[in-house]
Amino acid sequence: MVSKKLTLNNASGFHMRPASVFATAMAKFQSDVTIDFNSNKINAKSLLNIIAACIKCGSEFVIECNGPDEEEALAKAVELIEGGLGE
Repeated sequence: MVSKKLTLNNASGFHMRPASVFATAMAKFQSDVTIDFNSNKINAKSLLNIIAACIKCGSEFVIECNGPDEEEALAKAVELIEGGLGE
């Protein structure tokens, strides 16, 4: 398992569009991808779970990846988050 602590920096937080971009990208990996936010484990491949977590701009969380392509999944997650999820 690999993980990294990140801060969400896009102004609108994880609303519908960026959550969709993130979930779609994570669904391409075989590894399990989890967002650990406020002691809750959120399936990062589920659009509805990401939106329901109410992750706002400035929130800190940990991305955890576990599986055969965990390094690639984590790299893509970090790239998307640090890039502002296209916003």
